[in-house]
Amino acid sequence: MELSIMEQRYRAVIEIQNGCPLTEVAARYGVSRQTIHTWKNRYLQGGLAALSDHSHRPRVCPRRTSAEIEAAVCEMRRLHPAGAAAAWPTNWAAWAWARPVVPEIQRPALRVLCLLVEVRY
Repeated sequence: MELSIMEQRYRAVIEIQNGCPLTEVAARYGVSRQTIHTWKNRYLQGGLAALSDHSHRPRVCPRRTSAEIEAAVCEMRRLHPAGAAAAWPTNWAAWAWARPVVPEIQRPALRVLCLLVEVRY
């Protein structure tokens, strides 16, 4: 019978609490000693439910491109697909200011926009 991830983690924590050496438990479950410590601390703080898998996705992404700039880049790429570089606007700043999709872009954001499409303005 195969155990679920939570059951395996729970058994490892119980073994540690019963006095089994940490390195033996880690080797038995194929994980590092730090992982065993993490499981034990999670279990002590949140019980069995805390042993489930957690998302590794960051909660925030401070460098994420704003939705307005992303929309402008997508529009540029849609209007001027790759391979048609000769048809792309040469003055990106003027082009971006004229777009109704991003009327509130300011000069610093406009520089980022131009860098995203790898063109000098």
